[in-house]
Amino acid sequence: MEQEEGIAWSVDGPVGRIVLKRPERANAISRGASRALVRAIDAVLAARPRVVLLAAEGRIFCAGGDIDEFAAVGDGLAGLVDDILAPLHPALHRLATAPLPVVAALNGPIGGAGIGLALCADFVLAAQSMKLRTGYAAIGLSPDLGASWFLARRIGAVRAQQWLMLSEAIDAQGCLAHGVVDALYADAALPRAAEDLAVRLAQAAPGSLAAIKTLCGGLPGRSLQAHLDLEHALLRERAGSADAREGVQAFVARRPPRFTGG
Repeated sequence: MEQEEGIAWSVDGPVGRIVLKRPERANAISRGASRALVRAIDAVLAARPRVVLLAAEGRIFCAGGDIDEFAAVGDGLAGLVDDILAPLHPALHRLATAPLPVVAALNGPIGGAGIGLALCADFVLAAQSMKLRTGYAAIGLSPDLGASWFLARRIGAVRAQQWLMLSEAIDAQGCLAHGVVDALYADAALPRAAEDLAVRLAQAAPGSLAAIKTLCGGLPGRSLQAHLDLEHALLRERAGSADAREGVQAFVARRPPRFTGG
């Protein structure tokens, strides 16, 4: 596993992993950590795994930006923000739109930019100790790293706006009830649950998952006709694949399929 500036990454067979390892700093994203996170995302995606797992060490998944670093630059905060986000936003977009499933395992609270990093995933599993606090308005800032977009996608634009404006803490049960996270686990059980889900997804047909992500990711901006045309094109493409032949044959033979990505 490679590691720089509190960000570690590896690809073990079909599973790529990106781990936040600055627990003493609440896994906050500093300038250095942002650069390392960009390298981690690019390296993992370049290895072409079948699934990516996002995780963190310590009691907090990610508190957001490094506020001590913000304070230290004084009047240079706008420049620091540019320096962090100019490379990090495109990298996050590459991760969120990659043609593979992304799983986030939230071992604890998320705030600020940590919301965007957590919720860019297709599957968000959380520990019972998890909570969400947006925090931006409380210090005179506005959202970044897709926090407002991903939060609104999951809970609706009006509620996301309210949460962002109020900066109140939402506990794990509230996050589950509103659809911020997909499942809750005892803190000790979360790592195994996330690994099991990653392995399960890695055993699926990659082309099928990529097509599903393409179809659902373009909603609701696509018209019905355009969506039907895209479904037709993608299904025709998948129907000619080796994985489709294997899937059909396995179904008829009543055995588990062995998808190879073909």
